[in-house]
Amino acid sequence: MEQPMLKARSPVGQMCSVVAPASAKQPSSASSPSTSNTIGPKEVELILVKEHNGVQFTTSTLVSPAGHPHGHGHALGPSHGHTPVPGEERETWGKKIDFLLSVIGFAVDLANVWRFPYLCYKNGGGAFLVPYMFFMVIAGMPLFYMELALGQYNREGAAGVWKICPIFKGVGFTVILISLYVGFYYNVIIAWALFYLFSSFTGDLPWVHCNNTWNSPNCSDIWAFNNSLNDTHKSTPAAEYFERGVLHLQDSEGIADLGLPRWQLTSCLAVVIVVLYFSLWKGVKTSGKVVWITATMPYVVLTVLLLRGVTLPGAMDGIKAYLSVDFRRLCEPQVWIDAATQICFSLGVGFGVLIAFSSYNKFSNNCYRDAIITSSINSLTSFFSGFVIFSFLGYMSHKHSVPLDKVATDGPGLVFIIYPEAIATLPGSSVWAVIFFIMLLTLGIDSAMGGMESVITGLMDEFKFLHKHRELFTLFIVVSTFLISLFCVTNGGIYVFTLLDHFAAGTSILFGVLIEAIGIAWFYGVDRFSDDIEEMIGQRPSLYWRLCWKFVSPCFLLFMVVVSFVTFNPPNYGTYTFPIWANMIGWCLAISSMTMVPLYAIYKMCTLPGKFCDRLAYAITPEHEHHLVDNGEVRRFTLQHWMVI
Repeated sequence: MEQPMLKARSPVGQMCSVVAPASAKQPSSASSPSTSNTIGPKEVELILVKEHNGVQFTTSTLVSPAGHPHGHGHALGPSHGHTPVPGEERETWGKKIDFLLSVIGFAVDLANVWRFPYLCYKNGGGAFLVPYMFFMVIAGMPLFYMELALGQYNREGAAGVWKICPIFKGVGFTVILISLYVGFYYNVIIAWALFYLFSSFTGDLPWVHCNNTWNSPNCSDIWAFNNSLNDTHKSTPAAEYFERGVLHLQDSEGIADLGLPRWQLTSCLAVVIVVLYFSLWKGVKTSGKVVWITATMPYVVLTVLLLRGVTLPGAMDGIKAYLSVDFRRLCEPQVWIDAATQICFSLGVGFGVLIAFSSYNKFSNNCYRDAIITSSINSLTSFFSGFVIFSFLGYMSHKHSVPLDKVATDGPGLVFIIYPEAIATLPGSSVWAVIFFIMLLTLGIDSAMGGMESVITGLMDEFKFLHKHRELFTLFIVVSTFLISLFCVTNGGIYVFTLLDHFAAGTSILFGVLIEAIGIAWFYGVDRFSDDIEEMIGQRPSLYWRLCWKFVSPCFLLFMVVVSFVTFNPPNYGTYTFPIWANMIGWCLAISSMTMVPLYAIYKMCTLPGKFCDRLAYAITPEHEHHLVDNGEVRRFTLQHWMVI
């Protein structure tokens, strides 16, 4: 719901609209410039709570106090920019578990299954866990914690939270755009999984033999392909089913020859969009209930698949290869780069989703504990899924008498070619296929929901009139996403998919998180941010977290941005190389989100009144402190602000 910013010259101190112990509620001294440091609050809020359909709402009303004790000694107490006016209300999660499952469901996605296990195997097995855990502790968890706290305190989406430092508001639009771009192709993966699910309801799985209409003369029967993996002119039935039976890649000569959308994949994509819409149209009322299925189902299925996988011949060899420790690999820079990259993308930081989800929390929610729990579960899920994947890969290696590295792969090829191929050899293969693709659907749906919610919440909190039309605005977003996604379900759609996957959320998201970390830790101030967290949970972040926020995480992110540029390789799909114009389009896509940061900063500086120094002062000072700027008190123009931790 609408949450206007605290008026800079309001003569009335207001308390935050939260449900919290009286001791946690600190009065604001956001008084007029002439009395801001001498006169206490004149009014406080009476907090009312109502519940509707399991969802709690907070409402605020101003009353005259008989005498309220003064709070902490910060300049503005708890209302650092998130205080709603009387009558405003913002829904909160019906239950704490709804929030936790939503965050876990978003962070645990398809990449946990198809990316981490392969990286672990490729980079020294168990030794890979050393750099992975190192980067998790110094960067992953601190950034995860930072976003949860930022959203919960300010109670707005990715753009609205930057009332704490207006010049950085562009980064909010950056992450919203990135989430939107990712939705253009991520939903297509779910559509593929749905297509495979429908195809699994048959006694004879369609990717088992070479006698189908889509097969080429190069197709080699799965039962006699011992040498086919070493023969570049041969392909398996599973590979041909994915590329020729599902994607119809044979009907396209490249990205310049897309053709029309395939009606089968278009229908599956439409089903995905309908599911997303009805999961999101009522906000956390509906999405908080959907995740009870989508976030928990993958764990049930992974456990069932593991119990089946370890009973297969060769499974233990696959698991041993997954866990084999080769510490010599730690001397290779690429191993550390792979670990850092995996941390950056696996936790879901930088998409605005964590900010959006936490903005619906109760003000006194323990976001520190949530950050530790959810980020740990995400990493443990990645590790656990490796046992499932490599038990089946070991089985494939044993069955066809080929080295494990010939069947081990990552990306869509793992879950749409290699794994279905392994499942097809099991007794009752159709049942196992249905189970596996249901898992892929649930892994994908809640991550897609998170990305959509980031866009919807971020824009609704920025443009307040949209609050009254959530259902229509959600419909507009999902339909727009569907229309753009149609390019990915054409005959040459895999080329559009690959281009989007390569450019939409690569360097741009690292850049976005870097700017976010600098804006919070340096411009807003890590000490002020720590005050905000202490106000919410009653515990100030330790020196470790503050050092990570101010120095370690920004340096880590800067390093990753540089590495992403230095190690950049143009996209390709198999032997297909994209033309220069396609790469230019990809870079334009990536740059379009990153340019939101300087463009908004220029816009802000041009629209503020006064001389350049005055404009800069207003632009880097929280909006609720603009009255101090009027008095010439600009904290960010002092050395102490930049030195404090």
